[in-house]
Amino acid sequence: MARVKRGVTSHAKHKKVLEQAKGFRGRRKNTIRTAKAAVDRAGQYAYRDRRTKKRNFRALWIQRINAAARIEGFTYSQFIHGLGQAGIELDRKVLAAMAADEGAFKAIADKVRDALKAA
Repeated sequence: MARVKRGVTSHAKHKKVLEQAKGFRGRRKNTIRTAKAAVDRAGQYAYRDRRTKKRNFRALWIQRINAAARIEGFTYSQFIHGLGQAGIELDRKVLAAMAADEGAFKAIADKVRDALKAA
């Protein structure tokens, strides 16, 4: 049986890892052992933070809505409750974008105010 030399396979694997480590600092970008560890860890952080990003954005939207709602004289929870009462079905992402535009948010706040008075 012929002898199998693994140089080509090893080189390809190493090349793949070092390509992923491009942009890292120090030995982490050009030494296979440290690069492999760094790339593995980077992958774990990326996987974890793809989920964390969703939480962070929701928290940011809530802060923006809360700030705009307080200008209109509501707390965040009162405002969200009033949206339900008024039958306005906007998600927090859209509401946060509208909070940047005072006129649009004021119109929604007026409807919320009317719905809360009626209830």
